[in-house]
Parts: sequence; C-alpha cells; structure tokens
Amino acid sequence: MKIGFVVNDVETEEPIYTTTRLAMTATNLDHEVWLMGMGDFGYEPDGSLHARGRGAGGKSYRSLERYLEDVQRPETESTVALDEFDVVMLRSDPADDAHDSSWANNAGVAFGELMAAAGVLVVNHPASLATALSKAYFQQFPEAVRPRTLISREEKRIAKFVKELGGKAVLKPLQGSGGSGVFMVNSKESPNLSQIIEAIARDGYVVVQEYLPEAKEGDVRMFVMNGQPLIVDGAHAAFRRRSTSKDIRSNMSAGGKAEKVTVTDEMLALVEAVRPKLVADGMFLVGLDIVGDKLMEVNVFSPGGLGSCQQLYDVDFAPAIIADLERKVALREHYGSQLPNKARATL
Repeated sequence: MKIGFVVNDVETEEPIYTTTRLAMTATNLDHEVWLMGMGDFGYEPDGSLHARGRGAGGKSYRSLERYLEDVQRPETESTVALDEFDVVMLRSDPADDAHDSSWANNAGVAFGELMAAAGVLVVNHPASLATALSKAYFQQFPEAVRPRTLISREEKRIAKFVKELGGKAVLKPLQGSGGSGVFMVNSKESPNLSQIIEAIARDGYVVVQEYLPEAKEGDVRMFVMNGQPLIVDGAHAAFRRRSTSKDIRSNMSAGGKAEKVTVTDEMLALVEAVRPKLVADGMFLVGLDIVGDKLMEVNVFSPGGLGSCQQLYDVDFAPAIIADLERKVALREHYGSQLPNKARATL
C-alpha cells in the first residue's frame, strides 16, 4: 500500500520518535512510504491535492538513525499526489507548533479532511482531531473515569474550586500538550496562585483538575488501537512514566523515565469505558494517560513511546499497527464506497 505520515516538519523528526519507527516498519514491509510536513501541502485550482514528500524506499533498514538519515536527504524530496495514497496517518504534535507556527495545526486538519473527501483513509479521523485540538474534548468522555475538572478564566472561580479540592490541584492551559505550562498548586504554592492563573490565562482558558495522590508514582501510558489495548505476544503496549525529579510532569519529553507496568483490571475497565467514543470518533491509535483509576489525558495526535515499550518487553509493536492498516485498506477496497471514510477508520 501507499502510506503517508504527516509530521510537524520532516527535517525536525528524530530517530526515537514513534512515527519514525512506524514509517521504517512500513518501509521494511515493502510499502511505499512518504513523510510530509505540515507546510508541505498544496491545493490546485482544479481541486487536486499534492504535497512535498520524503521517502527512502528500495531497501530494508535495521537502524532508525540510518532510515531517517536517508529520508531527510534533500534528493529524496518529490511531489506526490495525495489522492493516490491508500492511507495517511496524521502524526503531528500540536504543542510543537503552538507558538511559532500556530497556523499549522488547523492546516493539517483541514488538508486531512480534504484527503478524506478525496477517498483516502485518514487516521486518526481529521474531523475528530479538529475537535480534539482543545482539551475540552477530554470532557466528552464518561465522567466516572475523569478527575474533577473546572475550565475557566475567572480567577475567583478558579481559586474557589482549588479550595473545594482541599487546596491541592493541577492547573494547565486548555490548549497544548507535552506537559507544557502545567503547575501543581498546594499549600506552599497557594500564595502564587494568582500569578499562575494569570500566566496560563494569558493564552486562553485554564484547566483545573483535582490532584490524584497516585500521581506521585507517575502515570501509565497505554496504547489503544481500534478501541482495544494494543497487545502483541501477550504483552501490552503500556509503561509507567515516572518523574525523575520533583517536577510533577512525568511526560517523556519532560524528563520522565519509562518503567514496566502490570496492566490491571481497573485499567482495562477504563479502556472499555472510553472505547465507544474512541471508535465512534475514528480514533485508530491513541495513548491513554492513566493515574490510578482515572484518565488524565487522551493523546489522539501523536502518542509516543513504542520504542520504550519495545525496550521494556523485547516486543516490537509497530508491525501490528501497520498490519491493521493493511487490513483496513483491504476492507476499504472490498466495500468500495458503501461505507463513509469515518466508518472505514473504525473497522
């Protein structure tokens, strides 16, 4: 199949990224693979879509570094027609473009929708990703699996809610990801609450969540594919992210350390609770961030950590993801136009 991976910028991709791992795996499975950046798309007056793509086909790779080095060579760039792709994975991180290229996130979703309208299987579904650009999307999941949350820009209301939570809460911006702009307020930080609220509210709404004591042990990143836990050879694609400092953020990009984790019945029950919405929204591959029996975040854009999973359990999860895309493409060819694109993404 012909598969495209949309990233923030091909030049800034790193070998450790999950997207690089998926792209190399697809290449090694003899698929035609192209990487495209958020600024590489074009729409012609005749309605045709194209992009500047980078590829490294024709050989098999064992090194992620060598693969990406070949992809990023200037001579690999070529103009590709987007309606000729079988499947395109939207794998850009909104946080990376939030400040310097705020236009990129909406543009990526917009071109994703154009590709879907042209008959390309686009995952995760761009219409749902457009909604998920805001953390308010998270509030659409069942209340039972979410921590108590307030979204506001009113300082008095935020301060009152923090007091209702016993003076301990997590504050973060409504937009963004990767642990950027996250603060924990407790008795020591309470005198600085006004300044924290002001700093976050400067760029929009403030999300206030109850602090979960289990967060001291970090959180669990669990990969979910088609609404089900990703399992290969009996191993779950899941790991605990533990902070290596007093910083409450356990994100790998914020210095978190990956550890093995035993997937509990409570975690599986949580996945089952969110499965219907993930499937209905065409969310093919997501990362659930779990603390205790609560869901802290749903990463639907570019969940990372497959490399950590492989190192921890000596299991390569990437081939299973590419194999399921092959299955989706085969079903799409079988059913033709009988199913809308969003439905095909949930098969």
